[in-house]
Amino acid sequence: MRTDTPQPVLLKDYEPYPFAIPSVSMTFQLDPKETRVVTKMKVERTGAAHENMVLNGEAFERVGAMLVNGKQVDDDDMLKDDTTLTLMNLPHEFELETEIWISPEKNTELSGLYMSGGRFCTQCESEGFRRITYWPDRPDVMSVFSVRLEADVKLAPTLLSNGNPGIAGAISEERHFAEWHDPHPKPSYLFALCGGDYDVFADQFTTMSGNEVQLSIFVDKGDAERAAYAMDSLKRAMKWDEDVFGREYDLDVFNIVAVRDFNFGAMENKGLNIFNSAYVLADADTATDGDFEAIESIVGHEYFHNWTGNRITCRDWFQLCLKEGLTVFRDQEFSADMRSRPVQRIKDVIRLRGRQFAEDAGPLAHPVRPDRYGSIDNLYTATVYEKGAELIRALKTYIGEDAFKEGMDLYFDKYDGTATTIEAFYEGFEKAVGFDLSRFRTWYAQAGTPVVTIERVTSQDSNEAWLKLTQKIDPTPGQTEKKPVPIPLRLTAFTEDGTQINPETGEPCADHDSDVVLLMDQETDLALAPNAQNALVSANRNFSAPVKIQQDLTDAERLKLVTTETDSFAKWEALQTLSRAALLDMAKQIASGATPNVPTALVKAQAEATLATAGEDPAFAAQLLTLPGVGELFMEMTPADPAAIYEAKRLVRAALQAELKDAIFASLDAAKADTGEFSPDAASAGRRSLNAAYIDLLSATGTDHAERIYQAFDDAKNMTDTMAALRALSYCGGTYYDQAVSAFEAKWKSSPLVMDKWFSVQSTRPDHDAIERVKTLLEHEDFDWKNPNRVRSVAGAFAMGNHVAFHDASGDGYALLGDVIRKVDPLNGALSARLLTSFEQWRRVDEKRQALAKQVLTELQNAKLSKNAMDIVSRALAS
Repeated sequence: MRTDTPQPVLLKDYEPYPFAIPSVSMTFQLDPKETRVVTKMKVERTGAAHENMVLNGEAFERVGAMLVNGKQVDDDDMLKDDTTLTLMNLPHEFELETEIWISPEKNTELSGLYMSGGRFCTQCESEGFRRITYWPDRPDVMSVFSVRLEADVKLAPTLLSNGNPGIAGAISEERHFAEWHDPHPKPSYLFALCGGDYDVFADQFTTMSGNEVQLSIFVDKGDAERAAYAMDSLKRAMKWDEDVFGREYDLDVFNIVAVRDFNFGAMENKGLNIFNSAYVLADADTATDGDFEAIESIVGHEYFHNWTGNRITCRDWFQLCLKEGLTVFRDQEFSADMRSRPVQRIKDVIRLRGRQFAEDAGPLAHPVRPDRYGSIDNLYTATVYEKGAELIRALKTYIGEDAFKEGMDLYFDKYDGTATTIEAFYEGFEKAVGFDLSRFRTWYAQAGTPVVTIERVTSQDSNEAWLKLTQKIDPTPGQTEKKPVPIPLRLTAFTEDGTQINPETGEPCADHDSDVVLLMDQETDLALAPNAQNALVSANRNFSAPVKIQQDLTDAERLKLVTTETDSFAKWEALQTLSRAALLDMAKQIASGATPNVPTALVKAQAEATLATAGEDPAFAAQLLTLPGVGELFMEMTPADPAAIYEAKRLVRAALQAELKDAIFASLDAAKADTGEFSPDAASAGRRSLNAAYIDLLSATGTDHAERIYQAFDDAKNMTDTMAALRALSYCGGTYYDQAVSAFEAKWKSSPLVMDKWFSVQSTRPDHDAIERVKTLLEHEDFDWKNPNRVRSVAGAFAMGNHVAFHDASGDGYALLGDVIRKVDPLNGALSARLLTSFEQWRRVDEKRQALAKQVLTELQNAKLSKNAMDIVSRALAS
């Protein structure tokens, strides 16, 4: 058995780097086969005189000169292996020059310098810079970079790097150069360069100080106009950050480059963001409303990193949530202001429950700020991002909006230009509120999702009543004992006649007002006012804390909340709670061979709530109509049976279809008759989202309405409506589905981003043929094992989005992913590790499936996998 699992890196072992590198100049002689990199760094010793300088470096073609103050380093003064270079007997101050050759075209890991579509591109977060040159590749070493790029003028007429442009010109008839200087010290993970032949979409932005910033988005030839929405999103993000956080941009230019081959969504490199083209290119014909929404969010996210990640960065990778969780919070707030705040909040919670709650409940669980990791690339998780954002939101709820703003300003002012920690981040908030917040930081040190139980208690000896609130966090890997965490719960109460009151004082409340109760200990009692003793209490409004709520409400009381609540999230949550309970009960009956009854009262209430809000807020109506996902319900069923869950959902969807039949066909007719021009604005997207939800319901009865859905597919005037109909047809199956799949491929075969949708919709179809269909798609002429988008659209969509087929009782779904991992891992370890997280809940299924999943994981553990993949496999198999 292979036992050389990655050795963990420990937070307690952190020590400052013993050398500072105030400035560095780099020269790149770019060539696809062999690029020469000359690095000259000014170095100052900051540690003890005896300490050596350890530099990271790997995957080099060859190494040339190694000079200290112009003299070649003696062999006795350096030690070199496959991953590090150690220099000894160094003076207090010196210039270190290194010469490296690397091969961009051989780099399938897409980390460091590589080729994408014949163009040069980099990705250095988290440890990619060591694949470019020797360097202390850690975030607390910050330097001012000056870069000179040289390349063939035909191959790369555009040469870009971080910061502001300097001089540029010809070297010869064949080659040219461009120089860039970034005046802001940055860690190596934020270094970037791009070189190639692009089209460009250009614009300008004037900052609140009156500085003119040149904005450019570089894309494939012929795609410039498809970058218009990304540019609009960028300008709105820049203005929003000024208005809300008082942060303005600090360079003369801001560039974005779109690349097809990219491991992530985007990267916030200072002044030169590199994006997966899926999150830049969009128009009505090729992009859905979800694509437009993602572009807006991700463009905002990467821009907001300029202050929360770039100007202030992480001291070490254990502090990753300091930049990512905080910046996700900022991009969520941006999206909420650009669109519907209630709908945005619901979508945030759906993502959290679908991804992070599952992570917290499985073998890959880890704290928001862990104390160890095996592979840093595997720390880019929903826990760090989504739960990290929820902790920022909970902090704001805890201390109030004014104190939060003051704390953020203090953080920006004190730590600008530094690499820092979570503790430093909280200093400003402690000063703003005047008390210690160390208890709140317990959230960052513990994995697991707290469960809060709310029980109404009435004294037998008096007329007093109170709420008994208790919290519990289940054990997670490496953490069997849990401390209580401060939980800010937004509470309100409704009397019999629907009047909203404060549960503690009994005073009437304005709509949306909440009493914030801080649950600090394992158990807290909240005294109820006399007129609140029999009132209907609504808890965790607007999802004020990332917890699960167990409250002793009857179905009738929850249905009353649906009509009484003034908080949109709480209204939606009341329906979701009822739906979860009903679907789980139905799924258990189906799994045992029984035929369940559909909850007619719930279906009727859901239909009525949808119709009541459809005219005013169709986006919210669409959310009211959406049932909990199979993945979310999977977490609540023991043993989990995805097929039974899916069938339970289908039965409820069929009942909703019958209840809403008139509205569904009216919506389809309206969509067909609409001759207006497409707009990605929130109101238009909301109408399309409700229409998509209606079309989905039509598919619940198999092929009964397949012809009508196909007509909607044929009539569709934009990609949103097209994909809604194609996805619905995939649930129907049959002739019309086959016709739609063929028609879609014929029309979009030459558009890779659109074809990713085509691959994905087939991979997520939950039928018995899914596994064989995915195998066929993996052999398709347009499938590319080296392209992460394409691999994710097939293997990722199947394993993460098709629970029914992936967890098939035969175990063939597990075996299929195992085969995919063996092919992907030698090419791209980061991608294979991400795919392997699909196994995180393998212990929730029945014993037979568990044995089959374990067999695949054990076989992978014995294979020669990358460090990233081995880390996930080892953690998944650990007790």
